[in-house]
Parts: sequence; C-alpha cells; structure tokens
Amino acid sequence: MAEERLTNEYDKRTATTILDKIHDKTKELNHNLNLDTLAIFASTDDVQVIRMPIDTTERVVISHRFATRDLVRDMASAVHYTLVLTRDNARLIEASNDRVVREFDKDDDLQKNMDNIPFPIENNGLYTTGDGGSDRLVNNESSYLKEFFNQVDKSVQELWGEHKMPLVVVGDAKNIGYYKEVCDRPDNIIATVSNATNLEDGSAQHIINSVQEAVEGYRTSLHQAAMGEIDKARGANMLQTDLQEVYRSAFQGAGETLYVRRGYIQSAKIDEKAQTLSLADDAASEGVTDDAIGEIIEHVIHNGGEAVFMPQDIMGEDQPIALVTRY
Repeated sequence: MAEERLTNEYDKRTATTILDKIHDKTKELNHNLNLDTLAIFASTDDVQVIRMPIDTTERVVISHRFATRDLVRDMASAVHYTLVLTRDNARLIEASNDRVVREFDKDDDLQKNMDNIPFPIENNGLYTTGDGGSDRLVNNESSYLKEFFNQVDKSVQELWGEHKMPLVVVGDAKNIGYYKEVCDRPDNIIATVSNATNLEDGSAQHIINSVQEAVEGYRTSLHQAAMGEIDKARGANMLQTDLQEVYRSAFQGAGETLYVRRGYIQSAKIDEKAQTLSLADDAASEGVTDDAIGEIIEHVIHNGGEAVFMPQDIMGEDQPIALVTRY
C-alpha cells in the first residue's frame, strides 16, 4: 500500500529514495525487540522507526507532515507510572494500560547522572520505634518516613521535569497519606491503591494488575466529565459537530475544546482562503489531505485551545468530533 501510493503520487526519483531508505532501515530491525506497534516515519532525508506499547490500526498516511497526533495522544492517555511505597523502599514502574513497559533500576539510562537517588530507593535512614510505642517515638517515626518519601518525590520530580505525568501511588493508607503531604505536585496523582499485596517482592506486572481498577475509574471519571461539558455546551448553543463548521471555527480561533473519537481520520480537500472543507473518499486524489482531522487539531491548539481524545465506545460513529466554542 505504501509503495503503491508513493509511486503513484510522487516522481520516480523521490519515491525510490524514500522506499530505499525504508527498506534499509527495516533490514536492520531486531524483531525480537518489537512491542505492540511499529511506526515508520520516512522522508527523502531520514527514516525513523519507533516501537510503542500501544495497539493501533494499521494505516498509511502520505502528507507534508508526519501523522503523529494519534500516536502521541494514545501514548499520553495509555502511559502511567506507579510508585510503590513501603517503610523500607520505593519502586517506580512505567506501564501502558495494563502492560508493564519497565521497572526503573540503577542501570536505566534515564537515571544515570541523577542529582537525586535513582530507583529503587532504600530507606537507609529509617527510624525504628522499638517496643516503647510512646507518642514521641511514633511522631519521630512519622517524621523519618516523611523525610524518606520527600527524598523519593525529589527523584520522581527530577525524572519528569516540568512534564505532567499521571502517577498511581501504591502502599498502605498511612504511607500514601505521608507521601501526599510532602510531594511537590499532588495534582499528578491520578489514583491511590492501598490494598495491593507483595509490594516489595511482587513482580512489576503483579503491581500493575493491582492498580487497573483504580486507573480505569480515573479514566471513566474524565470521560464522564467530558461528556458533561459537551452537553453543557450544546445547551448553550456553543457546540459544533458538523465537520465543515468545526473546521471554520478552528481556523478562525473560536475553538475552546475539541473532542475527537480516538482513531478518527477523514480525508478531505481543504481551501484555507475560502475556509472550506470538502470530504473526499480517495485520499490519493490530487489536492486531498489524508488527515483533515489532524489539520483541525493543529488549528485548535495553535489558537490556544485544547484537543481531547475520547474512547470509541463513548464517542461513536454518529458523533466522532465535537467542538466547544468560545462564543
């Protein structure tokens, strides 16, 4: 499919250059390292092959820009991090939906040359209460645990920098509470789980299995809130669902929030001067943009709006796109 479209839509020299680069790059691949998706981005200058732990629909896009928006959004909504806390140590696990991507260890490239302690982190300064159990000793223990969790959080924040990363915190209720008190960005915590078992010795997959219900609950709440915003905008006559009108409003900068069904693609002819969008069945036809939805997303974001991707079971075939306008 890719070879056929390149050959038909470009001159022979350009098509051959791109195809040769793709073939050379894919010959080098070790398919034993493949994840769920293999994405190839190619031009006459370069080819990049990226493995990703997400499920995608196989497709070919020929355009003047790389079609990354679905992949980026899917990764953003799928990937989360699970911080496992006990009084003795802390673990950090990266997951994509219900699959472990990796558990951070001392040899991880991302943790080399860190200013703070790399994961897993041991609590070498743990204060032991002994058998006395006095209020003073208990207070001292809580202070030492909070200091430990503060050190753990500094490592978390260094790994992520200024990026907002969804974090699930696992531990007993007391330790979760202590971490929330001392962490710098509590808004990053999307869920907490206090009933997981084998926190120190359990496999990374066991831990990720233990948090799935909490993660799904968080996502469901977001989707329900989004549908509520759509209904609210509809009642205020500030919602557009016709693709032509959505495009025009996005182009003019009137789009506040764009809701798009995940995986929704539509080829179309776009005339920026006339601010019109005409649907096209054949993406290979002259003047047709493969992914007109991507163009709309870019206009919304460029003009200060936001794009939100919704599950297919919530935004169905009858309403794959909806734009909440500013006025």
